[in-house]
Amino acid sequence: MMLTAEQMIAAQKANIETIFGLTQKAFEGVEKLVELNVQATKAALSESANSTQALLSVKDAQELLTLQASLMQPLAEKTVAYSRHLYDIAQGTTAEFGKAAEAQASDTQKKFMAVVDNASKNAPAGSETAVAVMKQAVSAATNAVESVQKAVKQATEMAEANFNTVTTSAVNASKSVAKKR
Repeated sequence: MMLTAEQMIAAQKANIETIFGLTQKAFEGVEKLVELNVQATKAALSESANSTQALLSVKDAQELLTLQASLMQPLAEKTVAYSRHLYDIAQGTTAEFGKAAEAQASDTQKKFMAVVDNASKNAPAGSETAVAVMKQAVSAATNAVESVQKAVKQATEMAEANFNTVTTSAVNASKSVAKKR
């Protein structure tokens, strides 16, 4: 089966649209990251000024220890919140790329199956076995790709669950340390 000029132009146009769409998503992710960092920097500067003022007003060692303990828990919580936002931005951008890759793979698979079906219809007599083997190979490859996609999704879900567990533990640990002081 030969591709016509219109089919090649349509395929090229679809590929260019996909590339520009993914580029737009990548820039959106970078914009979100820059915005997060600007907000975090502003908050850190403001908190540094407040902390410095509080440190300058300390009168004795006990008051210094109390002030230090009171500053640690919010810092840990803010660090966890920052990490969570960073993770969400990365995950959202990665998910968009994953969707695009899955759609592209599915489209390519459909087109390839159409070529195989067309070839089987126009195949000479006696080539049924070769056509069946080709279809079986395509089916096996499709199943393998689907298995990999499922494994990646499961690994991602497990990593996210582990991340949530670690962040919860970190916050709880900082709270318990702050309470002891």
